[in-house]
Amino acid sequence: MKSILTIMAVVGILALPATVTACGLSEKTAEGYENATIEHAAKHWGQGEASPVPFAIIDVRTPEEYAEGHVKGAKLIPVSELADRLAEVPKDRQVYVYCHSGKRSARAAALLASHGYGKVENVLGGIVAWQAAGHPVVK
Repeated sequence: MKSILTIMAVVGILALPATVTACGLSEKTAEGYENATIEHAAKHWGQGEASPVPFAIIDVRTPEEYAEGHVKGAKLIPVSELADRLAEVPKDRQVYVYCHSGKRSARAAALLASHGYGKVENVLGGIVAWQAAGHPVVK
């Protein structure tokens, strides 16, 4: 029995790096969401379908802004429509929310958290920081 517990502890420790890179470790805000750095969000995005923690990326900018360039795979749900389109946001996934620079996405993250979404991360700096860090966008 003791050896089984030891093996389980070792497996848990070895799995920690995958978990760390797949979900935020920052403190939740008073509104109930976390803030994610560009590096964290990009690393998770880079894992794609192979990620051990399934995720979704929501762009809360306007359709015009989205057309100018967005993160590949991001779903467009403008912040002004989010309350009416909550059913389109998966509750069983880590959800990254971004906008131009972070203000609208913080509002969107707070809205999602207030509706029971427990795994929401606001991407700090938005698409501006994403591009400044050299990450690709699609048009």
